[in-house]
Amino acid sequence: MTDMQKRSLLKIAALTAVAAAALVGCGKKEAPAPVVAPAASAPVAKAEPLKIAFAYVGPVGDGGWTFAHDNARKALEKEFGDKIKTSFVESVPESADAERVIRDMVGQGNKLVFGTTFGYMESMLKVAADSKDVKFEHATGYKQADNMRTYDSRTYEGAYMAGVIAGKMTKTNTLGVVASVPIPEVVRNINAFTLGAQSSNPKIKTKVVWVNEWFNPPKETEAATSLINGGADILFQNTDSPAVLKTAEAKGKRAFGWDSDMTSYGPKAHLASAVINWGPYYIKATKEALEGKWTGNTGAWWGVKEGAIDIVSIAADVPAETQTKVAEVKKGLADGSFVIWKGPIVDNTGKVQVAKDAVADDKFLGGLNFYVKGVEGKVPGAK
Repeated sequence: MTDMQKRSLLKIAALTAVAAAALVGCGKKEAPAPVVAPAASAPVAKAEPLKIAFAYVGPVGDGGWTFAHDNARKALEKEFGDKIKTSFVESVPESADAERVIRDMVGQGNKLVFGTTFGYMESMLKVAADSKDVKFEHATGYKQADNMRTYDSRTYEGAYMAGVIAGKMTKTNTLGVVASVPIPEVVRNINAFTLGAQSSNPKIKTKVVWVNEWFNPPKETEAATSLINGGADILFQNTDSPAVLKTAEAKGKRAFGWDSDMTSYGPKAHLASAVINWGPYYIKATKEALEGKWTGNTGAWWGVKEGAIDIVSIAADVPAETQTKVAEVKKGLADGSFVIWKGPIVDNTGKVQVAKDAVADDKFLGGLNFYVKGVEGKVPGAK
């Protein structure tokens, strides 16, 4: 083949390729580019649960104060599920040990800490000052900080309703109170119990024995026995164990449960139980913490109105009219139509503490340090 023939063949091949390309452009569509599936997004990391710790002054099985707090802790777990993780330390003394325990709670990553007794106040303040990213809730105290607030229940409302029953059921007109620590909270309850009893029976007198501890069953038993020997046939308590009710059962007298329903500890002696439900407040506080709405430097004081206080398991032998009166008081406390601390209120020295028709405010109640008329003796440490 000559060079001329080779060049002719190459030229023809080139023209054929150009024609083929033109046909593709004019008469056919290009195949679409393959679709590349986007890479699977990484799974969203699950939020870590809010860690919540509780410091208890007594054992969870005390049947009273600490038992009520622990029931509320369990209500929290039921309400929020895996959004939270709770823990507790029981029988934490109101001493330097409290600070150690609370610091350890912070060290374990807890971001919401509940201290459930008055004596933890200073310890919690110290730890709060060093742990600004942690929220602290102190029960029954009065000191606050940017990351610490207080909460309490109007236990005196339950005490008053118990008193209404006691005044009707006593045969000796003498009531006995086993008291724990002489702070305004306890003095309020003694006075409210007496005022409630006097509303049913003006002849009532109340004797008080102080044990200076929240939970000490042997001391509580000894105090209850002393009151019975002194003529009291109905006992009331501001201590944390069922020892008072058990003593009344053993000696054929009557008594009340306190903080939790104590019926089972002395069914024959039991007249009713004045109980605290901490659940509503604990749920509110936790919800605020989870939603970033929690604020310090505030205080809450809840009672019958908020569902925090009640009187339950009233004995069958309490007269119907007395039960009706208790129900009326409860309704009045709930809607604000009944006020316990309305004057005239006179102390046991004859001094008018609340004038006629005046109503004591929370500031007055927060510093209350006298016995009302009808209570024997003097508040320890009062001037």
